[in-house]
Amino acid sequence: MKKYRPLDFSGVSTYPIATRKNKMNVKDDFALPVRPGMTVSDLLAAMPNQLGSQSLNRVIDAVVAARKKGKPVVMAMGGHVIKCGLQPVLKSLIEAGIVTAVALNGAGSIHDFEIALIGATSEDVGAVLHAGNFGMAEETGSQINEALKKGVAQGLGHGESLGRMILERELPYREQSLMATCVKNGIPVTVHVAIGTDITHQHPSADGAMLGAASFTDFRTFASVVSELGDGGVYLNIGSAVLLPEVFLKALSIAQNLGHHVDHFTTANFDMQQHYRPLTNVVKRPTSGESRGYTVTGHHEIMIPLLAAGILDRLKA
Repeated sequence: MKKYRPLDFSGVSTYPIATRKNKMNVKDDFALPVRPGMTVSDLLAAMPNQLGSQSLNRVIDAVVAARKKGKPVVMAMGGHVIKCGLQPVLKSLIEAGIVTAVALNGAGSIHDFEIALIGATSEDVGAVLHAGNFGMAEETGSQINEALKKGVAQGLGHGESLGRMILERELPYREQSLMATCVKNGIPVTVHVAIGTDITHQHPSADGAMLGAASFTDFRTFASVVSELGDGGVYLNIGSAVLLPEVFLKALSIAQNLGHHVDHFTTANFDMQQHYRPLTNVVKRPTSGESRGYTVTGHHEIMIPLLAAGILDRLKA
């Protein structure tokens, strides 16, 4: 066995630190002091020009630039975003003409409907699962499936069918509904379901053909929205780890196949932790040309109000 001796470091070469390239410096990258009474814009400007805060500020700039240019700003959201109670924040962005399309998974639409109906959502799954009662609330299943049946007969998609029903029936908390807000403001709201993943699929009123027709109509509408993202649009994936990133990638493929130029746009993934599909199918693959992708990690109930406030402040400036 060879016996090793300590290396002699006396011949190691060095260089002056002044010639080294650095990833951060005091002049350009340090945070500014935080003081009482700061505006949202002041706070965002005071954040260090590094990592997450840099990404957040660049996403805000991209959204502002998109709306000034008249390009789409799309928010795709998982169910957790809706049951966090962020509808009033999202509503302010829609009513200000900033968010131009919304995409949800099935869970998001269910939470939004239940909030409109009773002002509450998110049952305790563990407490009722073994009794066979999980997801079996009568009104949730029967009313959502009834709305879809009516909407499909009229050629509507999943999201618009539910948004219209919430408004037409004047549900008690309809002002808190994201789907109703979208319908009321005339912007697309699409819902993308995987059959068997949502509690409404357990009910006697569920119809696979109806679910497929409603969601396929929404997929086609969503693809139309995605086809217009090129040259300045913004696509935000918020809290969907699997379904919506997959739907986005396929819609983008269809748009390109049909001859739409979808490049020079911005994507971002907001979530509490970064997952494979959002990183690959939203942030990296779609932006491999001349587009830009960002990741912002943090709790939705903190990051989305900060994002919204920053956008509204900069548009007003």
